[in-house]
Amino acid sequence: MPSLVSHIAPATGDPAVQSSGLRSDAESNRRRVLEAARALFVSRGLDVPMATIARHARVGVATLYRRFPTREALVTAVFSDEFAACATVVDDALADEDAWRAFRRTIETVCASQAHDRGFNDALLSSHPDTAGFERERLRIEDGFAEVVRRAKAEGRLRQDFDVSDLTLVFMANRGVVGDAATAPAASRRLVAHLLRSFEAGRAEPARPLPPPMALGPGRPYPAREG
Repeated sequence: MPSLVSHIAPATGDPAVQSSGLRSDAESNRRRVLEAARALFVSRGLDVPMATIARHARVGVATLYRRFPTREALVTAVFSDEFAACATVVDDALADEDAWRAFRRTIETVCASQAHDRGFNDALLSSHPDTAGFERERLRIEDGFAEVVRRAKAEGRLRQDFDVSDLTLVFMANRGVVGDAATAPAASRRLVAHLLRSFEAGRAEPARPLPPPMALGPGRPYPAREG
């Protein structure tokens, strides 16, 4: 996946810019902010304080806010590639002539992305009305998925009582099993397989085998309970 940040601006014909290095410094600060924000969003979630991000990026809080006036603007910049990739998944699904396969692959691919990136997981379930670009892309993804759902129902492969809003339930359920980075991918794959089985209607072929359950170690058939 390409870098989320711009390259440092090359030297220009403006002697003031070349001698002071301000443009290069500004781009360097922006890059550090994005890198620090991504690492913290992934490890701690989207609620990490902006001051903490500034500290990890080794910039002042004022510098951070000059680049990203709101948390929503920062989240949008950090996860712009992921949202673009998610939109591509939906576009590919709309181009697939097999409506059930398109539905299944959309769920599997997006949930797999969630399992690898906690920050994007939270961003996908968030609403940022102050960031027009973020909301526009999210709504485009939702509208595309609604059409995928409509086609799968019309093909008779998706339960008629499946609602587009159930996608949020899928993501929330997936979010619940991706807390441990070591077991998240396997847990997510198995959960998604169970969910897809429950969504499918009019199955004309044997059920697809479930992925293997996640390994929890000897004597631990279930995750340990807290407390």
